[in-house]
Amino acid sequence: MMKTKIALFLGLALTATASMAELKIGVVNINAVLEKSTQFEEAKRRMDQKFLPRKKQLESQQSEIQTMDEKLSKDASVMGDAERRKMEKEIQNKVRDAKRAQQEFMEDFNASRNEELGKVQRHILEAIRAIAKDDKFDLLLTEGVIYSNQDIDVTAQVQKKLATMPK
Repeated sequence: MMKTKIALFLGLALTATASMAELKIGVVNINAVLEKSTQFEEAKRRMDQKFLPRKKQLESQQSEIQTMDEKLSKDASVMGDAERRKMEKEIQNKVRDAKRAQQEFMEDFNASRNEELGKVQRHILEAIRAIAKDDKFDLLLTEGVIYSNQDIDVTAQVQKKLATMPK
């Protein structure tokens, strides 16, 4: 009875090993594909184009606040009480407005970045699926791979496929 179970187990193990040898497995480094994709470069360009003017405006606000703060520090001793309080209040209002504008900027920037990144990731997944189908892969792995043989790394194929896809 014990010998039968051992024989059955060994038979199943050999069958599983033989069928696994027929699997076609590949690995894709998504970050490498993302960094070298034209879609990612175009997304960064669109983000810069969209947010650079607002970023410069925020920097200008900060500079103006800093200039006013320096003027207050330098001239506080010669200013009247009312004039000093007025300037302090004006600086506080500008700081509050700048913080609010910075927060709105970050919210808009993050939402836009996530949207752009999502589009690029969808293109990458399309390219990976196309390669998997065309080359008849049984399994393509992306993240969490500790080691893979270079023979099964299809990252370069995905990059080439992505470059030929419509944007």
